[in-house]
Amino acid sequence: MDQFKHIDVKGAQALIEQNEARLVDIRDPQSFAVAHSETAYHLTNDTMVSFMDEVEFEQPILVMCYHGISSQGAAQYLVNQGFEEVYSVDGGFEASYRAELPVIAG
Repeated sequence: MDQFKHIDVKGAQALIEQNEARLVDIRDPQSFAVAHSETAYHLTNDTMVSFMDEVEFEQPILVMCYHGISSQGAAQYLVNQGFEEVYSVDGGFEASYRAELPVIAG
């Protein structure tokens, strides 16, 4: 895969529920602490190495940000690091929240 793909929040949730994909949230620590998707891993510059050690490069990765814009750059970065199936979640956390998908509030 040379480029990431786009996926909507319902499609992302379906992959998560099937234990097919790993969701990463790239929002700032304060926003993540206030609320994040139930299965989200907080991916930051500080957690990138441990994330790459924990996750198989073949496992699908879903990248979520605030509105689905910043996640595109992060998704492409993960593709460039060798992850084979990477998605940017369209609409980001806001769309996930509006769709009433499972959220953990801090």
